[in-house]
Amino acid sequence: MGKVTQHAPEGRTPTTLHAADPNDSPWWHDAVIYQIYPRSWADSDGDGIGDLKGITDRLPYLRDLGVDAVWLSPFYVSPMHDAGYDVANYRDIDPLFGSLADADALIARAHDLGLKIIVDLVPNHSSSEHEWFRAALKAGPGSPERARYVFREGKGEQGEKPPNNWPSVFGGNGWTRVTEEDGNPGEWYLHIFDTTQPDYDWTNPEVGDEFASILQFWCDRGVDGFRVDVAHGLIKEEGLPDWDGPLLMLDATDHNPNAALPPDVEAQDVTARVHEAGPGGRPPMWDQEGVHEIYRRWRSLLDEQPSPARILCAEAWVKPTERLARYVRPDEMHQAFNFDFLDTHWDAAKLQSVIEHSFRHNDAVGAPTTWVLSNHDVVRHASRLGLDQSLPRPNGIAADQAQPDAELGLRRARAATMLMLGLPGSAYIYQGEELGLPESTDMPHEFRQDPTFHRTEGKEIGRDGCRVPMPWVKDAPSLGFGPGVATWLPQPESYGAFAVDQQAGVDGSTLELYRSMLTARRADRLGLGSATWHELSSRDVVAFVNAAHDDSRRTLVLVNLGAEPVALPDGAVVTHRSGELDGDGLIPTDVAIWARI
Repeated sequence: MGKVTQHAPEGRTPTTLHAADPNDSPWWHDAVIYQIYPRSWADSDGDGIGDLKGITDRLPYLRDLGVDAVWLSPFYVSPMHDAGYDVANYRDIDPLFGSLADADALIARAHDLGLKIIVDLVPNHSSSEHEWFRAALKAGPGSPERARYVFREGKGEQGEKPPNNWPSVFGGNGWTRVTEEDGNPGEWYLHIFDTTQPDYDWTNPEVGDEFASILQFWCDRGVDGFRVDVAHGLIKEEGLPDWDGPLLMLDATDHNPNAALPPDVEAQDVTARVHEAGPGGRPPMWDQEGVHEIYRRWRSLLDEQPSPARILCAEAWVKPTERLARYVRPDEMHQAFNFDFLDTHWDAAKLQSVIEHSFRHNDAVGAPTTWVLSNHDVVRHASRLGLDQSLPRPNGIAADQAQPDAELGLRRARAATMLMLGLPGSAYIYQGEELGLPESTDMPHEFRQDPTFHRTEGKEIGRDGCRVPMPWVKDAPSLGFGPGVATWLPQPESYGAFAVDQQAGVDGSTLELYRSMLTARRADRLGLGSATWHELSSRDVVAFVNAAHDDSRRTLVLVNLGAEPVALPDGAVVTHRSGELDGDGLIPTDVAIWARI
C-alpha cells in the first residue's frame, strides 16, 4: 500500500468560498440542464437525422435521469452549412426536424414531465439565405437593407482588398466580396464564421427590434429560456480596426496545437498575445461594451413575461472571470457558461483557483455560477481528460493524432462530474456524457461536415467527433438511434458498449452514477448550498464542504488528483463514489467521493 495522505501540511485552512442560497431561490440558481443536439439525439423517421418527434419520445429518459431542463441546439429553418447555426428563419422549424406543431408538442410534453425547455438563439449572424440578406444583396450599397449587416467598401484602387484584416474563426478570410446586380464586383460583407453566416450590424435599431420580436415569439410558445450563441460577439469595435493577433475558434485558450499560427507566435504565448490589442486588450470583434445594452433590453422583456420566470444563458468566451461576470449582472443575463472551468486541466491547484475565482466574481453580482464540462463545440471530457494534461485543449482529434487513454479519461471524467455536480450553482450536461461517451476519434475525413475542417483544409479537425448520434440499444440498427441503419455521422464501433440498454440498472455504470448523483443533488439541494474549503484540500486534492442553508446537512466533496491514496476524515460516511475505494476506505488517484460529515 502506498503512502496515505491524511492532513497534508500544505492543506487549506477552511475558508468559505460561497454562502448558501435560500431554498426558495429562482429555479435557474441550481438547475441541472441537459443539452440535446437535435440531429444526434433520436431519429423517429429513419432518415439518419434526429428530429423533434424523436426528442419528444425520449423525454421520459431525461425525467428519469433527474435533470431539470433541456437546452435544444438550433432547430430553425436553415441550409445547414453549420448544422443549423446558420438560421434562415427564426420563427419556423426546419423540415429536417419537423414542424412548429412538433415543437409545440415537445414543449407541452416536457412541461407535463416537469422539464423546462431552453432554445438556442443565434443573434450574431444569420444564414446567407435569410430573406434579409437576400434583400440586402438585391438592394445594393447604401440601402436600408444592407444596413442590417456589416457591409463595407474594400480597400485598394478598385476595392479589391478586404476592408480590414480580420480572419474567420473557421479559417480563411473574414470578409467576402459580393457581385452587385449590375454584374460588377462590389462591397464586402463580414462573416466572423462561415461565408454563409453574414454578421448582423447591431448598431442598427432594426436588428434589435427584430430579435426582441423573435424572443417574444418563442416566449408565447412556452419556452423557458434562451441560450445565446456567441453572446460576446454581437458588437464590433467602432471603425473595425485591424487585428494582428490570432483569431482562434472562440477564445485564446481554445488552441489546437496542429493549427497554423503566425510565424512569430508560439503556441504557449497565444493567450497573452491575443489580449494585447484593442480597448482593454480585447480583440475588436469580442466582448465590446455595447453588448450589455442589448442584454439589458432582453432581460427587461423576459422579466415582463408571465410566470414562470424565463432565463438567458450566455455562451461568452470571455476572460478574465470578472469580465464574464458582467454578463450576469442583475439586469442582464441569468447565467453564463463557466468555460474557465471546462478549460482547466486535471490539476488540483488550477481547479481550486478557477473555483475560487468563479465564486468570487459571480457572487459579487449576485449570480449563480454555471458549471460545464462538455458541449457540442469541444472534445468530450471523457476523452479530453485522457490526453496529456500539459498540452492545450485540441479542437477535435483525428485518427493519426495522439489518442486519449480511454480508461484514464473515463475514470477522470466520472470524478470531474462528481466535482461539478457537488458545487453550488447550476450545471449543464451534454448529451451522452451520462453514458461516459468518448470522442469519436477514428472518423474518416470524408464523413466530416464541420466547416472548420473544410475551411482550414483539415488543419483544424473540428467538432464532428463530439456530435455523433446517441447509442440507445447495442444490438439495434444505428444503435437504437432510429429505425434505419444510416446515421448522419458514423457511430464508432465502440459506442455499442456505452448504449443506454447496456448501462440502465447496472450497478456502477456511468449512467447509474449520474442518476444517483442527480437524485441526491436535488434531494439535498446541493446547488443551493454553501461551499467551504476542507483542510484536506491541497496541491493534490480538491476538497470542500457543501452545507445546507440551515447547516442541517454537510457533504464533503473530495477529488484525489495526486499519486497517493487519501484517507477520509474521522466520521465521514461515503454516499457516492466515482470509482472503487482502496482497502480501508482510502480514496485512490483520480477518484471522487461525496460523504456525510
